Amino acid sequence: MDLDFNINEDYNKLLVSDLRKKLTKVKLGGGQHRIDKHHSKGKMTARERIDYLLDHKKSSIEIGAFAGDGMYEEHGGCPSAGVVVKIGYVSGKQCIVVANDATVKAGAWFPITGKKNLRAQEISIENRLPIIYLVDSAGVYLPMQDEIFPDKEHFGRIFRNNAVMSSMGIIQISAVMGSCVAGGAYLPIMSDEALIVDKTGSIFLAGSYLVKAAIGESIDNETLGGATTHCEISGVTDYKAKDDKDALDKIKNIVSKIGDFDKAGYNREKPTKPTLEPKDIYGLLPKSRAEQYDMREIIKRVVDGSEFEEYKEGYGQSLLTGYARIDGWAVGIVANQRKLVKTKKGEMQFGGVIYSDSADKATRFIANCNQKKIPLVFLQDVTGFMVGSKSEHGGIIKDGAKMVNAVSNSVVPKFTIIIGNSYGAGNYAMCGKAYDPRLIVAWPSAELAVMSGNSAAKVLLQIEAASLKKQGKEITPEEEKELYDKIKARYDNQVSPYYAASRIWTDAIIDPIDTRKWISMGIEAANHAPIEKPFNLGVIQV
Repeated sequence: MDLDFNINEDYNKLLVSDLRKKLTKVKLGGGQHRIDKHHSKGKMTARERIDYLLDHKKSSIEIGAFAGDGMYEEHGGCPSAGVVVKIGYVSGKQCIVVANDATVKAGAWFPITGKKNLRAQEISIENRLPIIYLVDSAGVYLPMQDEIFPDKEHFGRIFRNNAVMSSMGIIQISAVMGSCVAGGAYLPIMSDEALIVDKTGSIFLAGSYLVKAAIGESIDNETLGGATTHCEISGVTDYKAKDDKDALDKIKNIVSKIGDFDKAGYNREKPTKPTLEPKDIYGLLPKSRAEQYDMREIIKRVVDGSEFEEYKEGYGQSLLTGYARIDGWAVGIVANQRKLVKTKKGEMQFGGVIYSDSADKATRFIANCNQKKIPLVFLQDVTGFMVGSKSEHGGIIKDGAKMVNAVSNSVVPKFTIIIGNSYGAGNYAMCGKAYDPRLIVAWPSAELAVMSGNSAAKVLLQIEAASLKKQGKEITPEEEKELYDKIKARYDNQVSPYYAASRIWTDAIIDPIDTRKWISMGIEAANHAPIEKPFNLGVIQV
């Protein structure tokens, strides 16, 4: 191995190590003290509940672990948005599980909590995946009620989705394992089946204190809305469980009897591992986001047998397109080539930039994958589309629009992996979050922004300097550097993959070695939902 490989390897392994440390911290939720207090009530934590529920010998992936990271510090923070979401297997069936974390503000709903719950439901709806809710929540976080209560993408959308999902035949099972109050009480009851844990679970529109204040009635919470009340008097819940494990065992039994599902029919053969070592990715991926590298070498360490069958290999070389298998599943790959390439015409194309011929190639390839019902995988390391008079006169906007059109109208499932840069319109054309990838994840090396930190800082510095000049102020070179460093530091924080993950612009930050697992489980989930409409590009300029 050469020196550059070793430098890259050390750097990327440190990024992964930092990722693991951050995940360890996030998994503590509200902290060890609150976990201990939770246990003293005879209750399992959200993560313990999910771990017990999921099949132990099968893989699982977590959605939105970093949601809320660095947000709401003035309110004490909201690790993982106060809710844990995982895709895994229950009694052999792939499901998505949503569990309120009562160690974080008693499971109260912050604005990001609502967004994360809606993302979980979106995944369930897109993939027709059974969803299990483990409810333990104090309801809306009142100091921020105006940001979570009334709008279309707020708290109430959850229950609207419950109703729509039920009409679609998507299986929903709820277990009330703690508080379930006010509007939140509708979620379990709008599910297909609802369980409640004796003595610790409760459901009511208003608790005992509010009942006393509103109508003068004195009653305790257990009598008002406990397990016995709802299983034997009101009939609101269907099963009473003696404790958390009993409730989770009942869910396993219910799921074990669910019939098979109609499949989309994506092609799968016996999986094989890459013949080239996947861990080489750490050494192949440059430390600097500006350096060049060959994306083919990354692909060969992700796909089965390290076999990648390229489509139009010699044309539009700043994008790689081709067929492969990942864990046995047939996929079409669209990837940004980060190596400087020379065209047949003798022209040089910069790595990570989308040119007219590249966009044209990608459009045709995406159409082919839709024609053949092959899921699409986008590997992003893109700085944007080529600019300048030659590109503009050559119709780069038109060719870029064709690619965006194809991505937008694609009916096969799409999966996006942000490896490095994800800047500007390149993010859009390569199936960013706005273009409905079934799953979108980032490696620790990723950056998401309109442009790079250096470029943005220079632009913002010019604006700031011009503004000061208008006020009659001149800044010295030293002051200019200080201002530049301040602007860049602020911008660099915003391009971090953790900033994106905290706002659920991505579903997760993952170790590159886990890429195969995420794509495989994503396609398996997508296989639950047969394609219901034909691929149609609509009106497009040729």
